[in-house]
Amino acid sequence: MTRRRRFVDTRYGQLHVAEQGDGDPVILLHQTPRSWDEYRDVLPLLASAGYRGIAVDTPGFGDSARPEQPCTIELFADGVLAVADALDLGGFDLVGHHTGGVIAVEVAASAPGRVARLVLSGTPYVDADRRHRVRSRPPVDHVVPAADGSHLLALWRNRTPFYPADRPDLLARLVRDALVVLDRLEDGHAAVNAYRMEDRIGLVTARTLVLCGELDEFSLPDLPRLVAAIPGARSAVLPDTGVPSVDHRPAEFAALVTAFLDGRG
Repeated sequence: MTRRRRFVDTRYGQLHVAEQGDGDPVILLHQTPRSWDEYRDVLPLLASAGYRGIAVDTPGFGDSARPEQPCTIELFADGVLAVADALDLGGFDLVGHHTGGVIAVEVAASAPGRVARLVLSGTPYVDADRRHRVRSRPPVDHVVPAADGSHLLALWRNRTPFYPADRPDLLARLVRDALVVLDRLEDGHAAVNAYRMEDRIGLVTARTLVLCGELDEFSLPDLPRLVAAIPGARSAVLPDTGVPSVDHRPAEFAALVTAFLDGRG
């Protein structure tokens, strides 16, 4: 069950995926400004559980081609469906974390017949109130490139409060991904903050699990609203982790996901 990385041809250019395992396909969507690497340690666990994990680089992030159009959640979601088409996937399960969770909502809303099971991890509920609140917030990741490289330290410091102090390797992985998209670090956040989730989430029909790290101050307050908005949705909280729950606690994350997909949770 070796991990395989490749590009697929789509209407948005060549989009990059990393795959591992056989069996039912599970598409994995990362947060901003990450890449497939966020799921690096989750992929082999899904494969061991009998699933084909497919971690997708969102259009414009990681190694995927940059779209010519402005980035929106709708565009990102259409890119996911384009990847699924290129891989000849009819139906699939879908997992999204933070930005990836918002994208997953739109995929499930726009193609309900294709998404069997949905996992929303650390996903904010984006409605008019949230859109209003975030307008006045400072950017999450934006830095200005500096000749002395001080922007690298700024990138690191921007995210330090959200990452465990004893795992600088996790933060290094985020910074590495961020450097690839340095000129558009906020595009994913901006797309989330413009999305009208309240108009779309009612179209989701997939069986749904809503996850969140107990230390994720951004998304944990929205967990009850997401559960209430999707009929039959279940929820779970990952202990002792926050925003980076996918790569900070991959075993626990994968265990919850696979139990849900297996019908055990």
